Amino acid sequence: MRRNLKRAFSTLLLGMTPFLSGCLGHTRIVPKTRVATIVMTSDLDQLVKQIDARYSAIQTMNANIEISGISGGSLQGEIKESIALGGYLFIRKPEDIRIYLKVPVVSSLAMDMVSDGKTFKLYDAYHHKAVVGSNQVTTPSKNGLENLRPNVIFDAVLVHGVGDDQLVSVTLDTHIVDNSAISHKKDDLVEEPEYQLAILGKPQGKEVHTLRVIHIDRKNLLPYKQETYDESGQIVTRASYDNYQTIDGIQYPMKIQIERPLDHYGLNLNITKLVLNQKLDDEQFDLKIPDGVPIQQMN
Repeated sequence: MRRNLKRAFSTLLLGMTPFLSGCLGHTRIVPKTRVATIVMTSDLDQLVKQIDARYSAIQTMNANIEISGISGGSLQGEIKESIALGGYLFIRKPEDIRIYLKVPVVSSLAMDMVSDGKTFKLYDAYHHKAVVGSNQVTTPSKNGLENLRPNVIFDAVLVHGVGDDQLVSVTLDTHIVDNSAISHKKDDLVEEPEYQLAILGKPQGKEVHTLRVIHIDRKNLLPYKQETYDESGQIVTRASYDNYQTIDGIQYPMKIQIERPLDHYGLNLNITKLVLNQKLDDEQFDLKIPDGVPIQQMN
């Protein structure tokens, strides 16, 4: 009986082969890809050490920047990008950040924002108003831009290392890269292998929460994307990194895109000049709101 069942099952599979293999179906044309020519290999311990070392190597940043906002998406049926504003970005660990933006052409002050990691102040000179509040959003706004706090930019600009109380795992995957601009060949799509480094919070019983996922390109072992999750498992921030340059022996991306999927808002940040580990004084993180400017409290 068992032998007859095996023979019947084999006959069934053979009979299904023409259907499953596509011999009796139709063919769809899909974009053709090629395999990456450079693939580097590392283990989990080495990947974590590289992330930790790159984060630890940067204590301060002094950058000339161009920044523009992106709003909308598929739900709105359109994407809008604001004009780019030039200015300066200052960062000092552990959590100090200041962003100073200028009005195009006339170069007068457009916006000045500072944060110590817990609270922030923003002076909007263009609209003659100011905002102060906590870095933690307790009452989300329907305006996605108003939910964007300085710590989001800080955490995206510096890919943090792995904390002592955090767990980490690695998986392998691939992503498709359009290499046409570099190779000057039409539709040159490359299938690039990657490591996905998942940073997990301390387990609560049988439950563990994903904090971040760092996507590391195996052609150079550098992060090209980082996703940050909230407690419900939704992606709250997606940061993409490109155009790495070596500054004082440290590889750093000069092009960063920050997306806030739940807020349907994002930022394009291009760094035109970067100085690392220069001494930054307290005065460079001291924003004084001019007298007479109306101040809005934001939670």
